[in-house]
Amino acid sequence: MVIALDDKWIWDSWYAHDGEKWHGYFLQANKSLGNPDDRHFNVTQGHAISQDLKTWTHLGTTFKPSETEAWDDKTTWTGSVVQDDDGLWHLFYTGTCAAEHAMYQRVGHATSADMHNWVRVGDGLCLDITGPNAKYYEAEHMVGFWHDRAMRDPWVMRDPEGEGWLMYFTARAPNIAEANAGGAIGFATSPDLLNWTLEPPVFVGGFGQLEVPQVFERNGVWYCLFCNDANHWSQEYLVSYPDKPVTGTHYLMAASPRGPWRIAPGHFLDGDMPCRRYAARIVEHKGQLQILGFEDRGRDQFVGQIMDPEQVMIQDDGTLHIPTSKGTAI
Repeated sequence: MVIALDDKWIWDSWYAHDGEKWHGYFLQANKSLGNPDDRHFNVTQGHAISQDLKTWTHLGTTFKPSETEAWDDKTTWTGSVVQDDDGLWHLFYTGTCAAEHAMYQRVGHATSADMHNWVRVGDGLCLDITGPNAKYYEAEHMVGFWHDRAMRDPWVMRDPEGEGWLMYFTARAPNIAEANAGGAIGFATSPDLLNWTLEPPVFVGGFGQLEVPQVFERNGVWYCLFCNDANHWSQEYLVSYPDKPVTGTHYLMAASPRGPWRIAPGHFLDGDMPCRRYAARIVEHKGQLQILGFEDRGRDQFVGQIMDPEQVMIQDDGTLHIPTSKGTAI
């Protein structure tokens, strides 16, 4: 069984394991809106649990935009969940506000003891594109050049090279003439999950945006998963790509979580036209890597549910392979 609701569209998702079961978090919106495109600005976060990533029990809405005027009173979008050394769970999420017409994205922070009832830390705001390293980012909305001020989809993890925590997020770099060449993986560091320092991006280029990043390591190779639309490929990447553009999920590779990162060679990991699965995550379940993402099928046939997991293989050269995916490298 997929993660699906009869009365709601479901799209971006992220996962955490509590030692016994999986917790799936996802964006959701009422199908009564009529047009799937309207879901982005009428969103809450849902929560479901599973033992096997296939059979899910829905627990209802777990987080939503602020009910009073605030920096996140319009949307609370994609994020990630981690547990600290004291057992407290932390949700990092994307927020926008109505006063800015949801054009400026920032990163928020909430905590929970039970993984379902979340309380914002202060007013929730934990990171914005400000300070000395803001110069490395497209900090202002470039109206007419790009559709938003990008700072979303935070992926938080422990720093494997020292104490503290790392955050990766979807961003854009400034002063790049081609809009589709300005996509970036933003970066921030923290000693305690509460105080964050904006750092320069760890990757820039290739695409107009690299959405929903996820960073993980296997066999000494670091991977940064991301998703992208075929309309947002740079001219340089189009020339180098061995086939027609697709929409879906691909990845970067590096020897360190801080990079330098490079776009994985070959075909997109998991792409198709129209898009089959988008905003995918890779998790390890019973010793196997599994990919989960929402079923898209394009604007005219949008499905809006999380597909059953499919196995991901690591090939001898370190590249990833999904035997069931049309976008996999030859």
